[in-house]
Amino acid sequence: MPVRPALVALAGAALLLLTAPAPPASADSYETVTVDPVGRVAGDGTVTLSGTYRCTGGTGPVFVSSSVTGRSSSVRHGIGGTRAVCDGVEHSWTNTGKPTSETLEPGAAHVEATLMELSLQGGLPLPRFHAVGQRDITLTQG
Repeated sequence: MPVRPALVALAGAALLLLTAPAPPASADSYETVTVDPVGRVAGDGTVTLSGTYRCTGGTGPVFVSSSVTGRSSSVRHGIGGTRAVCDGVEHSWTNTGKPTSETLEPGAAHVEATLMELSLQGGLPLPRFHAVGQRDITLTQG
């Protein structure tokens, strides 16, 4: 193989390794995020989701993010983000947001919550996942 193509291939592989997200944290049963079985959707379309989380050892900023999928759509809507405290104690989280592409109706929905840290690696903030939780819920009016 000529030297130039080999160097290009090596540079490409190095770039992929440097820009790839950090792998998920090891399965630490002490780090958890849960989703409450009931969420709310207000008359103006604002959705409120909640649950609990517990994490340890966060060195960068840690957040609980959430997304919801309504019963009649496969589109996931990001619903807010809450700053997390990683002190080993269980805390509650509540995220509120308004989907921009559709209004969610009361009824069945699916929620995913993610406990994610922005960790500096090589000067870049890359995601480090502490825990993920999913649950089928009921959205109620209110």
